[in-house]
Amino acid sequence: MRIFDAHCDVLMKLFLDRNLLFTDHSKLQVSYQSLVHSPGSIQCFAVYIPEAVHPDLRYMAALAMIDIFYEKVLYLPNVKLIKSKKDIDAMKSDEIGAVLTLEGCDCVGGDLLKLSTLIRLGVSSVGLTWNYGNLAADGALEKRNSGLSIFGEHLVRLLNNKSISTDVSHLSEHSFWDVLELADYPIASHSNVYKLCPHPRNLRDDQIKALLKKQGMIGIAFFPDFLRLSGSAQIKDILNHLDYICGLGGENQVGFGSDFDGIDRTVENLASYEGYGLLIEELEKYYSADLTKKIAFMNFASHFPER
Repeated sequence: MRIFDAHCDVLMKLFLDRNLLFTDHSKLQVSYQSLVHSPGSIQCFAVYIPEAVHPDLRYMAALAMIDIFYEKVLYLPNVKLIKSKKDIDAMKSDEIGAVLTLEGCDCVGGDLLKLSTLIRLGVSSVGLTWNYGNLAADGALEKRNSGLSIFGEHLVRLLNNKSISTDVSHLSEHSFWDVLELADYPIASHSNVYKLCPHPRNLRDDQIKALLKKQGMIGIAFFPDFLRLSGSAQIKDILNHLDYICGLGGENQVGFGSDFDGIDRTVENLASYEGYGLLIEELEKYYSADLTKKIAFMNFASHFPER
């Protein structure tokens, strides 16, 4: 079955270890080999600049990650760059779709031209922050819980004009509501249900309902801390979060955002992309074939912006 995974951090790993290749299957949670065995699927690759990188060097680091994306991912056989819904519709059955995303706008500082350049290079979805505050907005772990700055408002309007998704994962609650008021294409690429697991990175019921009302997508993340309060996370925990969002009316707007290669702990039997097979098997026990396909692929694919 085809998979649409809205978030992974492979590019960060390839950036931190320049000798590492996307074909080094044993060292990555998402690799070329794993995607080859899931033809027709789409993987989103986040440009995330580690906090340790000096602010003055973060834009160059973002460019370096994008270069890695083109040189180490897109050059491989049957890997296709996805920038629009038309690109998804034009995919051949044996192709793998690769979407470039930006996780946090720290790298652009207060310069919208830098962001426009990243979009020209292929970025199709943008998260304003990581966990903390920057010139655009506050993140989920920033104590002051402020919202969008004036620059952040300009940034969201730029994304609207270019038909780019605005990713609310990692935003503070105040920033979330500011973005939802402005954004034409809001998504939460890797966020779970706060009611089931009260982590500051997860979404409260009113946030989920508002995002669904605005035709936004939600990708369930596989990081155990976002799935349950304590103990070992199971595949059933993922199903609980999916089921909860479906119960709020989100059966056409929920999918996966694994966070693979950005997490050091994983769900049992879901330590890498290969675990998707077991996850799909569990979905098929509880959901119809049609709904399983929606959650696995079609929901994110059908909500991808036209450009």
